[in-house]
Amino acid sequence: MNDSNAAVRVIGLSKQYAAGFRRTPVLALSDVTLDVGNNEIFGLLGPNGAGKTTLIKILLGSLLPTSGTAAVNGFGGGDWRSRLSAGYLPENHRFPPYLTGRQMLFCFGGMAGLSRNDIRGKVDSLFELVGLSQWQNTKIRKYSKGMMQRLGLAQALLNDPQLIFLDEPTDGVDPVGRHEIRTILLNLKKAGKTVFLNSHLLAEVEAVCDRVAILNKGKLIKVGPVSGLLDVKPAYHVETAGLDEAVALEVMNSFPTAKFEGTVITVTLEAPRQINDVIDMLRRRNVELVSVAPVKISLEESFLELIQGGGHHE
Repeated sequence: MNDSNAAVRVIGLSKQYAAGFRRTPVLALSDVTLDVGNNEIFGLLGPNGAGKTTLIKILLGSLLPTSGTAAVNGFGGGDWRSRLSAGYLPENHRFPPYLTGRQMLFCFGGMAGLSRNDIRGKVDSLFELVGLSQWQNTKIRKYSKGMMQRLGLAQALLNDPQLIFLDEPTDGVDPVGRHEIRTILLNLKKAGKTVFLNSHLLAEVEAVCDRVAILNKGKLIKVGPVSGLLDVKPAYHVETAGLDEAVALEVMNSFPTAKFEGTVITVTLEAPRQINDVIDMLRRRNVELVSVAPVKISLEESFLELIQGGGHHE
C-alpha cells in the first residue's frame, strides 16, 4: 500500500485478545476504518478501554491486528520502514534522571540508529523548538513535568519524522506547560508535519485538532472536524423580566423541551429559526424580554452525548 494522500490509513481493522481458558475473548477493536491526511493534527478520543492504545500499537507495528489493514506513510504497520518515518511519545515515559537532556537525546538517537554527527546537527535546533535551549545541559532529575514532556517531544522528532504519534502529551502538565505544548504542536503543523494525538483532555483537542475520531468499546463512533462534533440541536437561553404560571404552562405545551429557572427559559429546538416562534409567543402574552442568547455546547458535553447515545445526538 502506498497512498501519498494519507499519513495513516486504517481499513476494517479488528483486534481480539484471548481472555484465558473458557473465557470470552475481548474485542478491543471492531472493523475500524479511518484516514489521517498529511499535514493535519488529528485527535483520537474515547473513554478508558475504548481501544485507543490498541490502535496506536498496531499503527506502530508493536501489535498485530486480528483482521484488516493499517498503514503509516504508505507502509504497512509491520513494515520497518513505517517506523523510520514516524516519531512516538508514549504516555508516562521515563528518562534516566542522571543524564542531562542533551545526553538523553544522544542516547536515544544512537538507539534509533542515528550517527553522532547526525544527532549533533539536530540537537540544538530541537531544544530550541521545544523551548529547552537553556536546560539542555541540566540533569533530567531537575526537570518539571512540562519540561519532561517537551524533552519527550524532542526525542520523538530526532529522526525528522513526517508523522508524530503523541500519547497524552499534556497529561499532568500545568496550564502554562499545556499552552507551550499546544504552541509546539501548531508549529509542527506549520512545518508540514502530521500529528496523531491521543488525549482525554477534550479542551486540548478542541484547541489544536483539525479533525477528531471517537472510539467507544472498540467501535468508531464518529470522525470529522471538531466543529462537526458540536452539531447538536440548537438551544437558547431566553431571559425575561418576569413569567406568570399561565405563560410558563403555554410555553411548555408548545415547546416540551423548555426548562425554567427563575425568569430564564432554556429551550432546545429542531431548527434555529424556531426561536422566533418562542419570542412571538412571549410577546403576544406581553412578556418583557431581557435577552436571548444561544447556548454554547462544549466539546465535552458533545462527547458525552455521543458516547451515551451510541454515536447519535438526541
